[in-house]
Amino acid sequence: MSTDREALEGLRIDRTSKRRGVGPWLLVILLLLLGASGTVFWFFTRPKATAVRTAAVQEKSSGGQKTLLNGSGYVTARRAATVSSKVTGKVVEVLVEEGMKVEADQVLARLDDVNVRASLRLSEAQLESARQALKETKANLDQAQRELERFKKLAAEKIASPSDVDRAEAAAKSLQARLEHQQAQVVVAEREVAQWTQQLEDTIVRAPFAGIVTVKNAQPGEMISPMSAGGAGSFTRTGICTIVDMSSLEIEVEVNESFINRVEAGQPVVATLDSYADWQIPCKVIAIIPTANRQNATVKVRVGFDQLDKRILPDMGVKVAFQSSGTAVPASRSITLPKAAVREADGKSIVWIVRDGRAERRAITVAARTGDEVSVAAGVSGGDRVVVEGADGLMDGARVTETKR
Repeated sequence: MSTDREALEGLRIDRTSKRRGVGPWLLVILLLLLGASGTVFWFFTRPKATAVRTAAVQEKSSGGQKTLLNGSGYVTARRAATVSSKVTGKVVEVLVEEGMKVEADQVLARLDDVNVRASLRLSEAQLESARQALKETKANLDQAQRELERFKKLAAEKIASPSDVDRAEAAAKSLQARLEHQQAQVVVAEREVAQWTQQLEDTIVRAPFAGIVTVKNAQPGEMISPMSAGGAGSFTRTGICTIVDMSSLEIEVEVNESFINRVEAGQPVVATLDSYADWQIPCKVIAIIPTANRQNATVKVRVGFDQLDKRILPDMGVKVAFQSSGTAVPASRSITLPKAAVREADGKSIVWIVRDGRAERRAITVAARTGDEVSVAAGVSGGDRVVVEGADGLMDGARVTETKR
């Protein structure tokens, strides 16, 4: 009996061992599910990045030469022209657009030339008629001269009378005069053909020099005239387009006559365009216009660029610094940043730096404030990007998305 019970016990399944093996795996799966749900919850509830506008900290060199005088002016072109036609007419074709580069004598537009072509054909026909009449007169003159020679021979033999000779001589002279008159008429007809040919050429508007088209003034169908016509409200244009020779760009500066003694021809100048405040352009004084404006007590100074650049455009505002042309002073470097980036907190000047997509608060030491720029003695380095817009509510380490200026 005991043997049978032992056999039955051997056949029993041990379920407790299986439960002990499954339990740890279930725990691991539950922990993974909890971690994944936490990650998803954090992803959808994490703080959003703050949008900010940034600008680069500039490291400038202020050495080399001493600034004697500061001024402002505009970029101008020495060669610029509003191109018109020589005659009044209707525009039928305009071949240029703003920003197009044109070469000298390139066709810019064409005017209606129907009437001019008709007059040219008429003058050519009149010239041909005059030439044909000239041929006829030449033939008659040859005949009259032969007749004159014959009558002279007959008169020598007492066969013809002197009156016959006189009549033949008069006929020859008359034909000679007619021939000369017709030759003059041929010349007049040729001049008339040349005149109408030139008028036909005048219906084509060409570029006077190479340059860039900056303004398109007329469209097909409009009337154009080399002079203003019709007064106010007139629909007559006075130009096809405006062309600027970009190689003739320079700067015009109005200098107060009290300080004109600090400026001289050939003097080095540092120019800064209002559109590119971080770009210092080397220039020099071309000439001082030898007259003063009595209304504002200024003298005009022409400043030329040492090297032109495609970023320099006509009528751009520019600031200039007239440098000393003598011995250079020791060079020094300064750190500048936009005034909008500096904020006050706890009695200190601070800026927000963007680094690796995170905002970082930085205390700075302000050396000087000039216009829209601040010179910094310590706290930032050249190339750092500072927040100029969107800094309200920023926290140290907060995520940001930047728009660069």
